[in-house]
Amino acid sequence: MTDAFIYDHVRTPRGKGRASGSLHSVTPVELASTALRAIRDRNDLDTAEVDDVMLGCVAPVGEQGADIARTAVINSEYAESTAGAQVNRFCASGLEAVNIAAGQIMSGQSEMAIGGGVESMSRVPMGSDGGAWPTDPTVAFRSYFVPQGISADLIATKYGFSRDDVDSYAVESQKRAQRSWDEGRFDSAVVPVVDINGNTVLGTDEHMRPETDMQSLASLEASFITAGEQFGFNSVAIQRYPEIEKIEHVHHAGNSSGIVDGASAVLLGTSEIGEKLGLKPRARIRSFASIGSEPTIMLTGPSLAAEKALKRAGMSKADIDLWELNEAFAAVVLRFMQALDIDHDQINVCGGAIAMGHPLGATGAMILGTVLDELERTGKSTALATLCVGGGMGTATIIERL
Repeated sequence: MTDAFIYDHVRTPRGKGRASGSLHSVTPVELASTALRAIRDRNDLDTAEVDDVMLGCVAPVGEQGADIARTAVINSEYAESTAGAQVNRFCASGLEAVNIAAGQIMSGQSEMAIGGGVESMSRVPMGSDGGAWPTDPTVAFRSYFVPQGISADLIATKYGFSRDDVDSYAVESQKRAQRSWDEGRFDSAVVPVVDINGNTVLGTDEHMRPETDMQSLASLEASFITAGEQFGFNSVAIQRYPEIEKIEHVHHAGNSSGIVDGASAVLLGTSEIGEKLGLKPRARIRSFASIGSEPTIMLTGPSLAAEKALKRAGMSKADIDLWELNEAFAAVVLRFMQALDIDHDQINVCGGAIAMGHPLGATGAMILGTVLDELERTGKSTALATLCVGGGMGTATIIERL
């Protein structure tokens, strides 16, 4: 197979995903276009060399609907020969888009492609696209459907994570994110979103709450008690996991991923196209994998996807220097560390979605870029990025710094 190399990556800042958020006035197409233009301009790209653009988008309806990747390609004034496709693997969509782009290159069907994603959660709310799994009783019954928050609390209960455990993790995420911004770790990757006059709309992540401490989190009521106890989802989960006597509700807004707007893009290509365009590769894709996992507990897929990607690469856990797992809920990361026996100082070292937010379709490409930057900053070699996925799945990608 042909090697797929990462040449560059960018992301927008993450804006609060509500009407008062700084990016609410920016359309999803313009968010995606911001990332695509930055990739083009930073690398002086002849965009006719870009075969395809794959963009994750989890709610592809309304102004995010149809094929937003192709629309963004046109809006960004790329060559008309550059194709585009929208990808949806729920929260892993952005990483899956990168993997598809890499797969095109590795199979010899593309020389250069872009993978990334976009989600404007302030303009197109989560769940706007509907779907049979949560709404069709015959489908929900067969799979013991529960909302993700119940799944997160089920993980905490089953694997022994207390409210203090998940809150402590959340506090550390905030500290790491603020330190990373203070130290300039995101400076090379984050491109500001500007208005029609070129004025900056947002230049930094605005969801962070660095003042968060254990006392402030303790004042927050658990978010999923009503869904679990009054709507009956606890009983559904316990039917699937009868060894659980009672689900302990420990997750809330402060230890779960933030709802935000944002976009990302990763430029990939062969070594030959890089030489032709005068670009220096920054990393090589070693392997990637996606798996299905039990859909009620739903969020335990990352460890299984990581193990599958490691096996495909002929690597072991000991070969990975840094790990990046999307912080959908604190218990997801705690379980991943527990399952693979990973130290906290090796994973999400720059903070994560609890602090900075999770723009669903874009996050996967964002965290891959973050961990690449951290490999370069620290001189380390290999990293694995992964995300839990709705419906019970996981996606993982291993990269090697060059």
